[in-house]
Amino acid sequence: MGKKLFEGIYKFKNQDFEKYKDIFEKLKDKQNPHTLFIGCSDSRIIPDLIIKTMPGELFTVRNIANIVPPYRDTQEYVATTSAIEYAVLVLNVENIVVCGHSNCGGCYSALHKENLENIPHVKKWIELIEPSVDYAKKICIENNELKLEMAVEQINIVNQIKNLLTYPFVKERFEDGKLNIYGWYYVIDTGDIYNYDMEDGTFKLIT
Repeated sequence: MGKKLFEGIYKFKNQDFEKYKDIFEKLKDKQNPHTLFIGCSDSRIIPDLIIKTMPGELFTVRNIANIVPPYRDTQEYVATTSAIEYAVLVLNVENIVVCGHSNCGGCYSALHKENLENIPHVKKWIELIEPSVDYAKKICIENNELKLEMAVEQINIVNQIKNLLTYPFVKERFEDGKLNIYGWYYVIDTGDIYNYDMEDGTFKLIT
């Protein structure tokens, strides 16, 4: 399978790079992305394909379960928090998107922590989803595993938006109307994306 990686590089250089050569020439000295995309590391989530963006438009953070550590935890989870800091304070992005998805392995693991004993770093990271799991269990009165998983996935998106707003510089720009924050739920098998409406607290299909 390693051969496929090197073949991909060859095709990129001789096909895609040539196609977008003028764009890469303009980007050689500086990036100016308009959006910080915080998404899951899941291999099925491809931000530029989903949004149809070009090189230089997205500043992307990927981690298990699209988690935004609360601001108070910045000394412990510096990879994601430093990327948020850089995107907002240095790159001055106009938008932040938190994108979760269906069939999320991280959210599933948060519901089944017995499967995490041999992966301690993942177990520690997944602890940040526990508030989403607890709330989902309270509102899901049906004994339906799939509905519970979807509830965790969507509540997790909402909670990461709340975590974003614990960052003073994010909260200030958001309240001043200088920064848009979106929560998206992507359904892998249909391609549908639902946007979280902060006013009524529901996810609505983007059409």
